[in-house]
Amino acid sequence: MTGGVLLVAHGTRHPAGARTARLLADGMAARLGAPVALAYADVRGPSVAEALEGMPGPVTVVPAFLASGYHVRVDIPEQVRRTGRTDVTVTPPLGSGSVSALLPALVDRLAEAGVREGDVVVLAAAGTSSPGARAEVEGVAARLGRLVGGHGPTPIGWAATAGPRIEETVASLRASGARRVAVATWLLAPGLFADRVRASGADVVAAPLGPHPSVLRLLTQRALSAMEPIPGCP
Repeated sequence: MTGGVLLVAHGTRHPAGARTARLLADGMAARLGAPVALAYADVRGPSVAEALEGMPGPVTVVPAFLASGYHVRVDIPEQVRRTGRTDVTVTPPLGSGSVSALLPALVDRLAEAGVREGDVVVLAAAGTSSPGARAEVEGVAARLGRLVGGHGPTPIGWAATAGPRIEETVASLRASGARRVAVATWLLAPGLFADRVRASGADVVAAPLGPHPSVLRLLTQRALSAMEPIPGCP
């Protein structure tokens, strides 16, 4: 592929979260055989606009987000727009339309955490006020439920913004008689939200997806395909 690649993560003050973002960028670079720059949508720098200042074009921006929330729909395109550049393409986010490709990472992280047969599995996600982003997470829960339980959708608990919160979902399942509760973490990296999930009171809490091969494979495919830009973005 020609031009540069900019991976955009959410941003966190958590050192492990920053390290994970760097691992994602480095893993993409190894697969692409070319450098991958890293920027953040919030909390820490460089911002998208700052990172683009020093990049020759054309540039493919890959949002490392599991759902199409505010940063994906509004913030990142606006940061690109403010640069005035017309040679930047923003791909769909990591999780958009690609649940099947990421399910192996979710299931592997559960297994690594020690999930057992008979555990009640809950899906924990960051939380969003966007109905579309919520629907994307509900789609993940439906597919995960078929994989780990063979029946209906996996219950969802949110780390912020939406309800029920993850600790409420875990408590409700215990009150309903669940002996062990395992949480599948639909987050990319350690940070505030992952800390809340770990404190949910579940017996088993899977780690964030991080640089799982399925994640790196899909991020790389996003860059290589340079899919249609997000509407309204140059």
